Amino acid sequence: MPPTVRPLSPHLQVYRWQIQMATSILHRATGVILFIGSLLIAAALLALASGAEAWSCVTGLAGSWFGLTVLFGWTWALAYHWLNGIRHLLQDAGWGFSIASFVANGWISVIGSFVLTGLVWTWVYCCGGIA
Repeated sequence: MPPTVRPLSPHLQVYRWQIQMATSILHRATGVILFIGSLLIAAALLALASGAEAWSCVTGLAGSWFGLTVLFGWTWALAYHWLNGIRHLLQDAGWGFSIASFVANGWISVIGSFVLTGLVWTWVYCCGGIA
C-alpha cells in the first residue's frame, strides 16, 4: 500500500516573527521562571527559619554576581508577566482587539517590563540594597 501524501503543517520557518508570537511565548516562559523563583524564595525562607548560618549562605549567594543576575532576571520576569497579565485582563474586558492596539500593547508590555525592572533596581541601589 503506497504511503498517503499529506500536506505538511507550516512551521516556524514559514512564519515571520511578530510581537504577538513573542509576547505569547514570553508570557509562558516567564510563568515558568516565576514558578522556579517561588521555589527559591521558599528555600530562602526555610534557610531563614533554620538559623543564622543557613541565612548567611543565602545572603552570600544572593549577593554574588550569579545571585544578582538571577534576581535581576526574576525581577524582569515578574514585571513582564505582571504587565502582560494586565494586558490580557484588558483584552478579556473587550479592549484592545484592533491589530494596531494589539501590537502597541504588546510592545508596551515588553518595553515597560524593562523600564519597570530598571526602576526597581535603581531604587534598590539607591537604598543601599546592593553592597
